[in-house]
Amino acid sequence: MRILEAPPLRESLDLNLPLVADFLTRFIREELAWRGYQKAIVAVSGGVDSATTLALAVRALGPENVHALALPHRDSSPLSLEHARLAAKTFGVELEVVDITPMVEGYAEKTPDLTPRRKGNVMARARMIVLFDKSEAYRALPLGTGNKTERLFGYYTWHGDDSPPINPLGDLYKTQVWALARHLGVPEAIVEKAPTADLEPGQTDEADLGVRYLRADVILEHYLKGYPDEYILGLGFTEEELRRVKERVNRTHWKRALPTVALLSPTAIGEFYLRPLDYRV
Repeated sequence: MRILEAPPLRESLDLNLPLVADFLTRFIREELAWRGYQKAIVAVSGGVDSATTLALAVRALGPENVHALALPHRDSSPLSLEHARLAAKTFGVELEVVDITPMVEGYAEKTPDLTPRRKGNVMARARMIVLFDKSEAYRALPLGTGNKTERLFGYYTWHGDDSPPINPLGDLYKTQVWALARHLGVPEAIVEKAPTADLEPGQTDEADLGVRYLRADVILEHYLKGYPDEYILGLGFTEEELRRVKERVNRTHWKRALPTVALLSPTAIGEFYLRPLDYRV
């Protein structure tokens, strides 16, 4: 079998950052416009993904048309709120803070078997309740903040982080988000810190995933393009790294799909019937 040629590792993730920034700026502006919105709202966690999304939204719409929302829980790292404030200040947006502790703890008190990880998922879904309520209050469309690596790994709370209808970062690997963040002027304190979903104290993404983002992203880029295992291993990755990446991608396809509907008619939505996006005017 012929082995495909691939670019050097680092170059395989390189981006034309000015072009990407301009494209995503236009993407946000156009996607809001055809839905009838002039404003956006972003849940700012203090992490690099939400800070980068906020930067793009401000570029697209102006700071006066962007709402930033911080949604801490009492178990959240104080640094998360500090960095959310830093991101909002950097891009000239007022930050509204809504403490979700009463929402989450009200449920936790009635659920004695609630584990820390389950509670973290409750937090993520509570944040979406607030985000979408504020969206209606401000007539501002929520922007998603999930990156391509998280989405491929299924590393997010289903019907939590993935809920917003527009996601400018969804086709950028985590390492590409870091590069774009620096290009857009996201503060280094935010870019440099260890990535964490902050769902429970001491949690970090890379500890959960068992592989560093830089290595995972290169494996993903080659795996998705069809390079065989032998080639990827020949680039210097271990069998365990490759196994972890492939397993996470392959067992989470269902999280990236719309609900599976039993097909009973020739007008099934998304199957025979045209998708809503085909009806843009």
